[in-house]
Amino acid sequence: MSGGPAVDGGTAVCTVTPASAGWAYSGLRVLALGPGEEAALETGDAETLVLPLAGACAVTVAAPAGGTVTFELTGRRDVFSRVTDFAYVPRDAAVRVSSREGGRFALPSARCERRLPPRYGPAERVPVELRGAGGMARQVNNFCTPGAFEADRLIACEVLTPGGNWSSYPPHKHDEQTPEESVLEEIYYFEVADAPDGGPGIGYQRVYGTTDVLEEVRTGDTVLIPHGWHGPSMAVPGYDLYYLNVMAGPGERAWRICDDPAHAWIRGTWPGLPADPRLPMTSAAGPRDHREGGR
Repeated sequence: MSGGPAVDGGTAVCTVTPASAGWAYSGLRVLALGPGEEAALETGDAETLVLPLAGACAVTVAAPAGGTVTFELTGRRDVFSRVTDFAYVPRDAAVRVSSREGGRFALPSARCERRLPPRYGPAERVPVELRGAGGMARQVNNFCTPGAFEADRLIACEVLTPGGNWSSYPPHKHDEQTPEESVLEEIYYFEVADAPDGGPGIGYQRVYGTTDVLEEVRTGDTVLIPHGWHGPSMAVPGYDLYYLNVMAGPGERAWRICDDPAHAWIRGTWPGLPADPRLPMTSAAGPRDHREGGR
């Protein structure tokens, strides 16, 4: 089994490979680059995205038949400032990621069969979905989900949850292949807004069923979900929560889930709850006015 894309250069903030996770498809690296620094990437048998978390970068992909193509990613100040553009890099590709001012860049990946062409994903074309209502309201940036962006196996999206709200709720799972459910290995990568004095924020993640986890999460933490019910992801009051979801599995590229029957009734309450005025928190144009002034 491949260990996923190989990276030379930069500083690894997070490394999850199929081998390290003990599964077959999903991977994620988060790479920090200093000003003027670059990293070389061999994608191997995994299609890969370059998604700026903080900062801008250039992504140069070498074509098998010779020549290169370069995507200039505008990026963003941080994950709470705007929806970002991104680059798709196919399997069996040599890639260089360079950043003039430095930053942090996520590399979600999935082992796959088809070799699709490298492509640029403009921020303006990322579908922004408002999901839930009341204290369960959140924003989902569907930048690499089925129907939004073509890939062979990889599914990825970002979720922004205002402080005090719950997301990934009601709890759900996707570990059986049925007409209503698809098998998907999932990675949650978290970033949390800082306190006004710059101190680190916190959130919580629940996973249960074949395991029993309730963990505090901070910026840079990951939670791996090979199976079982997961949710809620809890943004504690005062701290907005971000997470990047990376998913892939053996079947059709589809996000089909099954709610925990004990809590599935929660979805039926959404039409009677008010919208959260803090949402959407961001767009391709930048943060909403209430975000200006920072945290």
